Amino acid sequence: MKTTDEHRRRFLAYFSGSGLAATLLPGVLWSQVQQAGAETVTPEMLKDALAISGLSFSDEDQKAMLQGVNQNLTRYEEVRKLHIPNDVSPPFYFSAITPGMKVNRTREPLRFSTPAVKRPANLEDAAFWPVTQLAQLIKTKQATSVELTEMYLGRLHKYNGKLNCVVTFLDDVAMAQAKQADAEIATGKYKGPLHGIPWGAKDIIAVKGYKTTWGSNAYKDQLIDMDASVIEMLRGAGAVLLAKLTSGELAQGDRWFGGQTKNPWNPAEGSSGSSAGPASATAGGLVAFGIGTETSGSILSPSARCGVTGLRPTFGRISRNGVMALSWTQDRLGPLCRYAEDCAVVMSAIAKPDGLDMSVSDIPFNWNAHLDIRKLRVGYLKDAFDETRDAVAKANDAKTIEQLQGMGLKLVPLTVPEWTLDVSSYGVESAVFFDELIRTGRDKQLTNPGRANGWRSSRLIPAVEYLQAQRARSMMMMKLAEATAEVDVYLAPANAGGGGGGGRGASATPTDGAAPAGGRGAGGRGGRGGGFGGGGRSATQRHFNMANLACYPALAVPNGFYESGSPSTITFYGRPFSEAEILALGKAYQDAAGFHLKHPKLEA
Repeated sequence: MKTTDEHRRRFLAYFSGSGLAATLLPGVLWSQVQQAGAETVTPEMLKDALAISGLSFSDEDQKAMLQGVNQNLTRYEEVRKLHIPNDVSPPFYFSAITPGMKVNRTREPLRFSTPAVKRPANLEDAAFWPVTQLAQLIKTKQATSVELTEMYLGRLHKYNGKLNCVVTFLDDVAMAQAKQADAEIATGKYKGPLHGIPWGAKDIIAVKGYKTTWGSNAYKDQLIDMDASVIEMLRGAGAVLLAKLTSGELAQGDRWFGGQTKNPWNPAEGSSGSSAGPASATAGGLVAFGIGTETSGSILSPSARCGVTGLRPTFGRISRNGVMALSWTQDRLGPLCRYAEDCAVVMSAIAKPDGLDMSVSDIPFNWNAHLDIRKLRVGYLKDAFDETRDAVAKANDAKTIEQLQGMGLKLVPLTVPEWTLDVSSYGVESAVFFDELIRTGRDKQLTNPGRANGWRSSRLIPAVEYLQAQRARSMMMMKLAEATAEVDVYLAPANAGGGGGGGRGASATPTDGAAPAGGRGAGGRGGRGGGFGGGGRSATQRHFNMANLACYPALAVPNGFYESGSPSTITFYGRPFSEAEILALGKAYQDAAGFHLKHPKLEA
């Protein structure tokens, strides 16, 4: 016996597909079906409902509609009986490259820096060192992977009570991998700068044999019988996995079923999210680096809050196989580190196709630590910087621009294109991924059950309207490509996130993290949705949404401090697949400014 709610879902499904879901018709007609206790729609019901809804169709059209409603309901039910695994995506693959855009497809040798290092008397004094320096400790055999692993595990256990950044400790896994790394290095099988380096994974990334909770009470006992591709790639590079780090529930914000993840600079406030654990643990010197994910702000927002150097790569750079989805056309994985070149080191291991995520490109990541940055064409969003209202942020951004100009760079002013349409794919695509959760009623188990309201609403978005919005998205991408055509890298104020109020899924502009303490006037909260919400948005927010939905790469770089002691951040952007150039400029700036060397003082 089908329940009334099940019948209603079947019924509304037809009108969502026919493009009439946004009218009164589905609701009126459903009321008639319910009152009559009928299993199907009759001609009289349809005729009356059309009249009430103010719609007029010929008898022939009504006959076709009636047949379509009653036939398609059965077809939808058949599809819903099919269990679709999490790692199955629709067979269309988004590309960030627009017509006429040129990218470098020639593979070049990787060139990393090799800093001279000396082991400190107390190895814990190296907890905040960049990966590039930790790698030299191991390569020159001044320290072993086991020593570094024990040091970082000790800090994770010591400070997790303060920061709440760990879901699952993987001590046994870590020690086994560290011992293996030391054995390989001892026999001359050194794999590169990640060999023996301890790291942590956001807990929407699957690790075989261990829970992958997605930060949610509804999934807190979930076991996914596979390793995500990024786990396999980093293991292949010799990196040592210490822990599953927190994610905001279902990749939103910094709150999960275990509470709120905290900012090491100010443990009284949250870390922002949704890559909450990777940002907090990296900033707190509890891991050498973390891997996070972003749909709209989930790397950049917590990186800004916690003062780490976080890279949101171009869509199609890194495989998402084995990772929870929110949007198959917006989701990206990326490293959260303490130094721009650390991001390059990690990218060199994971920015490659795996044959499983078909959106991943084979465009090479060509890192050169010795790139002459004076050859880069660099721009800045003048209108966005001009409108920044927070005095400290404005001053720190101005000093950053002056610093770069003093390094021999001429910064070209750019203007953010006008665009007000909401062309986000997030609402529909996340509703598809969590459709089974909603239909089975398990959304009541969510830590934040209200999150499901947006997914229910997304069922009323007609397929025609969704696809038309994506066509408009292509037009927006071309406008942004035209506006940035004359630069390789450009600077923007650190937006507070994905744009606007409300919880992700609660509105057209779902959100994720929060503005850095001290606050920019330009910001709403960070998020994975990325809508626009009208013409009143600032240039900073408008650009953030455009660049996010165009899937441009971006690097959050600390550039000073607020009066509260929390770090401020500026963002380096580039056109698709220009991560190497962004990171080269970020590295040069950090080498000159040194803000990345500052770190919070933690007390257990």
